[in-house]
Amino acid sequence: MPNDQNQNPTTPENRPMNPAARRNARRYALQAMYQWQLTGNAINDIEAEFVHYHIDKQLDMTYFKDLIHGVPTHQQQIDQEMQAFLGRPMHEIDDVELAVLRIATYELINRPDVPYRVIINEALELTKKFGSIEGYKFVNGVLDRIAKKIRDAEIQMRKS
Repeated sequence: MPNDQNQNPTTPENRPMNPAARRNARRYALQAMYQWQLTGNAINDIEAEFVHYHIDKQLDMTYFKDLIHGVPTHQQQIDQEMQAFLGRPMHEIDDVELAVLRIATYELINRPDVPYRVIINEALELTKKFGSIEGYKFVNGVLDRIAKKIRDAEIQMRKS
């Protein structure tokens, strides 16, 4: 009998998940969400622009589309979950860090197939690359508290 811990996670389509392609999906989703926040353009237009002009690396296109459509669709719920942990008004948060927080919070809520530690780690890497110098510390603190609220059972199971 195979050891499930050594198996690659699978996507909803039952294909093995490619971590690099998933990381690239998050990277492009961050850029698309940043553009959406600043311009207010329709997400379908932003998606078409990214698919046609910007994407130049292998990525998990299904995951990219899930993120860029899921965040705007669930923005009110996402922002509500984040608000209690921000410590400042949302309009004072750096635009890159806000986009990272929204994507990661969306994943914490809607992607139980992705471990919370992976979500937080990926969010921190994106913040370090695209955000302000110390922004990753803020993002880490907020996401840790959101994860404890949303993924408490998963966190408790890891502690056992």
